[in-house]
Amino acid sequence: MSVDQATVRRVARLARIKVSEDDVPRLASELNVILNFVEQLNEVDVKNVAPLTSVVDVDMKRRQDVVTDGGYAPDVTRNAPASEDDFFMVPKVVE
Repeated sequence: MSVDQATVRRVARLARIKVSEDDVPRLASELNVILNFVEQLNEVDVKNVAPLTSVVDVDMKRRQDVVTDGGYAPDVTRNAPASEDDFFMVPKVVE
């Protein structure tokens, strides 16, 4: 795959990135280098490679999957201008 200067301009416009005309040829060549590297990676055979989350075999730490209020409601609402029963009180904005 090859990226030309028109494609660089189009991608920059779609991404809402301001690119000067002087930078367009340089960006086109940089994108081509990146895409060539990705094409090289696609040639690697990874059929027998297990997916990894880490290079070290470690079990992930897990916590109990229970619903709690966090136990911090009094601390959170302590500095509020107005609170009641550990809830923030705000003025009515819709009538």
